[in-house]
Amino acid sequence: MNEPGERSHRAGETTGSSERAPQELTGARLVFDLRAEAAQVRLERGYREGERNANTLVKTPQLRVVLTALRAGSRLHEHRAPGWVSVQTVEGHLRLQVAGETVDLPAGALVTLEPDLAHDVEALEDSVFLLTIAWPAGVGAG
Repeated sequence: MNEPGERSHRAGETTGSSERAPQELTGARLVFDLRAEAAQVRLERGYREGERNANTLVKTPQLRVVLTALRAGSRLHEHRAPGWVSVQTVEGHLRLQVAGETVDLPAGALVTLEPDLAHDVEALEDSVFLLTIAWPAGVGAG
């Protein structure tokens, strides 16, 4: 049962919020307008009042796709993921530090990382990127 004021939702769907409609996270076919999704994450309070905001577009036991907006100068400090990672810059310009190297990611660039590879992400200008994480069956984040 839902708490008072809490929205109900089906499995595989977000609850939504006052700023974002509920959305499907799984399905045989999901289609996204990345320009519209990027505009939405930048309109929400998390981005307006902070350094970043994100929206999970796909969430399955083996795959996660997250659209993230970062303000210029913001950083996602060093972290690791247990699965394969890709970072694709949709708008702006990012820089990754990984394995002692700097990877430049202007809009349109994509980098992939093997599992458990430590990396950090810095926005050189206001940026939007797609983060994809893929796990082998039975290893996912749930």
